[in-house]
Amino acid sequence: MVWSLFRRGRSASGLPVPGRCAPGRHVLATERLLLFTPRTRLDVVAALAASADAEAQRWLGTKADEVLPDPGTRRALLAWRPAGDDGRRIPPGLAEPFTPGPDDPLLLVCVRRSDLSYAGALELQHRLGEMGGWLAPDCRGQGLGAELFRAGVELAHTHLGLSTIRAGAEPANTASRRSLARAGFLPDRGPLRHTLPDGRVIDAVWHRHDTPTTTRCD
Repeated sequence: MVWSLFRRGRSASGLPVPGRCAPGRHVLATERLLLFTPRTRLDVVAALAASADAEAQRWLGTKADEVLPDPGTRRALLAWRPAGDDGRRIPPGLAEPFTPGPDDPLLLVCVRRSDLSYAGALELQHRLGEMGGWLAPDCRGQGLGAELFRAGVELAHTHLGLSTIRAGAEPANTASRRSLARAGFLPDRGPLRHTLPDGRVIDAVWHRHDTPTTTRCD
């Protein structure tokens, strides 16, 4: 089983274990990624740092007050490991526990299983059944996007009980569209224009993944 690897070696780090979700908190694993509901503010801020570069923001359009503009700050945040998992003591403000709100989009931060470095995040609007995700600059171009979206499929179908999950992309974002296809998504109809969180309007193409059977983890 994929999560059995966490029972030895790095399992002592205290990272969440796949197969052991709790109410409002989820844990999944792919071949190279571990994804989990953020436990600390560091997890959340590192996830934002992974998406704050110009290349990612071209597609994501995050609200200005949620973007970390300084490259040095982003690099410093991404150099950390999840709190307590590399022996370093993080600043108290970032060590504070994180509790997701009931109406917030479902966010899972992801780390590389090889070295526990922050790799990006998966975001799911569970009320709309729509998913998105991003990878840190050092994690792009390695096939991790397909793993990230496959984890999103698993989250939707086997953790949240959603029979259909959709994802949008800009037509020119070939990397994202290729990753969605490799994760089993098929083309779907949808609005031809999409408004990003920062107010920018872009062209959009849509993809969907369906399953006849669903389960929930809680």
